[in-house]
Amino acid sequence: MIIYIFAKNKKMSYIINIESSTEICSVSLSEKGKIVDFKENKEGRNHARLMAVYIQNLMTKNNIDYKLLDGVAVSKGPGSYTGLRIGVSIAKGLCYAQDIPLIAISPLQAMSDYVRLNKSKFNLPDNNKLIYAPMIDARRMEVYTASYDINNKEIKPVCAKVLDKDSFKEELEKYPVAFFGNGSEKAKKVITNPNAFFIPDIICSSRFMNNLSYQSFIAKQFVDVAYFEPFYLKNFIAGISKKNILRPQV
Repeated sequence: MIIYIFAKNKKMSYIINIESSTEICSVSLSEKGKIVDFKENKEGRNHARLMAVYIQNLMTKNNIDYKLLDGVAVSKGPGSYTGLRIGVSIAKGLCYAQDIPLIAISPLQAMSDYVRLNKSKFNLPDNNKLIYAPMIDARRMEVYTASYDINNKEIKPVCAKVLDKDSFKEELEKYPVAFFGNGSEKAKKVITNPNAFFIPDIICSSRFMNNLSYQSFIAKQFVDVAYFEPFYLKNFIAGISKKNILRPQV
């Protein structure tokens, strides 16, 4: 889940970016779409404990008052049910407290945007038909994914896909496809087509959201603060508690 906070000073557009849709807890500060500072934790699902602290640290360190905030942009999912809930709750709290608008952005499209803007760094083919296929790890051989073109326009919508040797077969027979995100390792195990390019170490990070949220803010692409809900894609299934106090007594 990524949250962006924009400054009311029209000469400055500060944004706090929060990513909590996966196990990564990431917060960054950007100005007019450029990263200024960030804090990130990769040790596990610490979003509830760290997210608000990271926001406060970045605001204090960079001398940004909450009264200067102009809006909040939050990742709409898919991803971790709990992580998305935490991120959206904080986003709405900031919007209500400061009377500012809310923006919703796909973490898949954010990763695609980052890879697209850094294409030469990843040695991708210079082909105007190149397809970007970001992936977020789901259960077993399943991933959340979507497809984007070289302008980061959606080709195929977000879906939950179970990977096998025939995944993306139609696309790979015609065009090069770049796979990345924490679910792409699953794809690498089963997809062997020479048109498949795998980019390691791309995660759902707050650092990758700055361009999309800034552009959305300029275009005033806001969502309803009161009624917005994360895009979970699949229904939440609660696990069975291992605590004895919740087990039936016999």
